[in-house]
Amino acid sequence: MEERETFDHEHDQATKAQLVLLMQTGYPWHKAAATAGLQISRSTAYRLLQAVRTQGEAALQDGRHGHPAKLREAVLQWLQAFCRTAPQTPSREVQAALQEQFGIQVSIGHLNRVRAQLGIGNHVGRLKKNSKRPVLHRKPSGKRVLVDSCLLLLRKKRACCQR
Repeated sequence: MEERETFDHEHDQATKAQLVLLMQTGYPWHKAAATAGLQISRSTAYRLLQAVRTQGEAALQDGRHGHPAKLREAVLQWLQAFCRTAPQTPSREVQAALQEQFGIQVSIGHLNRVRAQLGIGNHVGRLKKNSKRPVLHRKPSGKRVLVDSCLLLLRKKRACCQR
């Protein structure tokens, strides 16, 4: 993984260097960016050109470090398997299992976002308060019937008015 990240950083530096070289030889910024294969704004291109003029090659280095993603491929695969076997497991329990299994701390909010993106959330199919989707209604006999929520409200109003 680190090998790929190193390659990406070297590739980024090379494309930025090509952009600057092309701009220094007279190419307009948009043609230089297209030739170098960069999607970059005009102001950023000229800012980079100016930085290279004042700082030299050091300006091509990306000084950002960032935080590595906690949920890498192995963790995501485990999470998918875990949540597919028990989809209604609360995120707090999944969080504790991740801590125990991999020694990583993931916030409940991030865990819920990842579960939703993967389609393995524990809130799948839950109705919202004012939902217009069909709901199950229990008849006096005890049988459950699929009823549109709007019709259910009308029936309740009629029953109230007829009393």
